[in-house]
Amino acid sequence: MKFLFASDSFKGTLSSRRTAELLTQAAGEVFPDCGCSFVEMADGGEGTVDAVLSAAGGHKRTINVHDPLGRIIRASYGVLRDKTAVIEMAAASGLTLVPPGLRDPRRTTSFGTGELIADALAAGCRKITVAIGGSATNDGGTGCMQALGVRFLDENGRELPGLCITETAGSAPGFCTGADLAQIRSIDLTGINPLIRDTEFTIMCDVTNPLCGENGATYTFGEQKGGTPEILNELETGMQNYRDLLLRHSGVNSDEVPGAGAAGGLGAALTVFLNGKMKSGIEAVLDLTGFDEKLADVDLVITGEGRADGQSVCGKVMQGVGLRCRKYGIPAVAIVGSMGAGAEALFDCGIESIITTVNGIMPLEEALERAEELYLGAARRMFRMLRAGHLSSRGIAAR
Repeated sequence: MKFLFASDSFKGTLSSRRTAELLTQAAGEVFPDCGCSFVEMADGGEGTVDAVLSAAGGHKRTINVHDPLGRIIRASYGVLRDKTAVIEMAAASGLTLVPPGLRDPRRTTSFGTGELIADALAAGCRKITVAIGGSATNDGGTGCMQALGVRFLDENGRELPGLCITETAGSAPGFCTGADLAQIRSIDLTGINPLIRDTEFTIMCDVTNPLCGENGATYTFGEQKGGTPEILNELETGMQNYRDLLLRHSGVNSDEVPGAGAAGGLGAALTVFLNGKMKSGIEAVLDLTGFDEKLADVDLVITGEGRADGQSVCGKVMQGVGLRCRKYGIPAVAIVGSMGAGAEALFDCGIESIITTVNGIMPLEEALERAEELYLGAARRMFRMLRAGHLSSRGIAAR
């Protein structure tokens, strides 16, 4: 028997790699002569760079960038062996970088994400994948584009400096923020990084929100970034102005581009200015890790995540793995911490069975504390059931 393990992490308890180690232990106990391999998984959010580097090989590159408030921090991205760069925008422009008391989407910038992209271009990367979840920003990606040489000008033809740095970073240079969007009157591309034209950009995005409107960047995600109703109304006015400028500049209506509103509008900027192509996070990870090639001669794939529910079929790891396995006629099963409403929808996505780690009534705190023990027990049960089916298919009575 040959097994491939491809589980997401169980947030706060088990890493993707640790689940594979426990599965390897359990498989060896039940099938002593089996072959086991694994590929770390992520769905485009936190941990994506680590998962892709582990599976595909490469290294991390760490540089100084400006965080959402204009402060200098250290941030890393991945460079694969084929010189593909994998960037998590949250590493430079993420919400976790901004203390709760300082969160205000009028005053945050995506400039640091642009600095990561610029560094990847300078390092020779001509394929760049950007995961755009978890942002602290609502600047329409203007800060990011500013770092790549795009200038956003006011009615007097002056470049907009932004607001965030005056309160948080002293004499640092200005960066475009959400508050600047209403003041933009023209866009100057004469200084855009020339390496962009020879580079292929992929955008990891699992939301379909447009740039503006009730379901757009501001009203859907702005509150969690510190926006009050008054602030959100102000930002939406600016975002509408920005949308209209993008339409005149490129002919692209970002309200008609699914995912343009992701990461405070960074999806729109990457699409319009860099000709980036939207792709599901898990689909991008599966391609970057060479998942399809790893399925050769595999008898069973085991995936999973902390909780299976209706959200698991919305671009998450189990859905992506299951659909790839079904494409190649390979069965896949899942081990999860718990099941919620809608989890059965995974059965339509190539997942043949779901096993929970919890083996009795217990408080959540206990389940988390015993995560490794419970996961190993579930893995043993799963492999024993598989052995029973294997023996039955051969017409041999299990002993």
